[in-house]
Amino acid sequence: MGTMKQPIMTIRTDSLLRELPIFRGLPGGDVAELRMMMGERNFRRNDVILFEEDTPRCLYVIYEGRVKVAQIDEEGREQILAVHKRGDFFGEMALLDGKTSPARVVALEETRVGFLRRADFETRFLKNPIAVRQIISLLCERLRDSWFMLKVLNLQRAEDRVRAVLGHMATRFGARDARGTAIRLRMTHSELADYASLSRETVSRILKRLEQAGEISVLEKRRILITPSFQKVDIM
Repeated sequence: MGTMKQPIMTIRTDSLLRELPIFRGLPGGDVAELRMMMGERNFRRNDVILFEEDTPRCLYVIYEGRVKVAQIDEEGREQILAVHKRGDFFGEMALLDGKTSPARVVALEETRVGFLRRADFETRFLKNPIAVRQIISLLCERLRDSWFMLKVLNLQRAEDRVRAVLGHMATRFGARDARGTAIRLRMTHSELADYASLSRETVSRILKRLEQAGEISVLEKRRILITPSFQKVDIM
């Protein structure tokens, strides 16, 4: 594939695969067999892993790091559809229906990705009933996230959108401590704006207002802390 430029490396341990949700529950022998079939590549922040309209020949699994799934509209504006973290996968749609990728996938940080080629995905992975149940469960979870984002984009008030996105990020990527919930994901104001379908200026203004109100705090490396006084938006 044109998007894979770095040399293939062997995955070092079976234990890493066993920790990932998509492989959870598989017998040790099956995990070891999959390990022998999978390759691995590293990507830097902002590297495009998969282009829109590509025809992926692999199932991609994130070992370390995070990626965004996004589309570019006719005016060149980016709409972030999802953010995937360690243990998530992508590229499955093209493998299952044979069509091109509906969106591009871009690394948000230093990211390590494993890949399982289509032939092995079809002959080994899809013939394992445990693996099939797991991927169905994870696809259902992804569908719920998509419905959530549709509801976010239907919110009329810009501040409600930003609050909803921050709450969602805190649930997906948060780490709780005595201060509140720290979102373990570095995102620029522009990326948050693309996620909420707002302008960068609007998002910056709202974040500043929330910080002044003590509802959020900006940490090092652009990470955001959601404080206990943060007012969530209920859109479910």
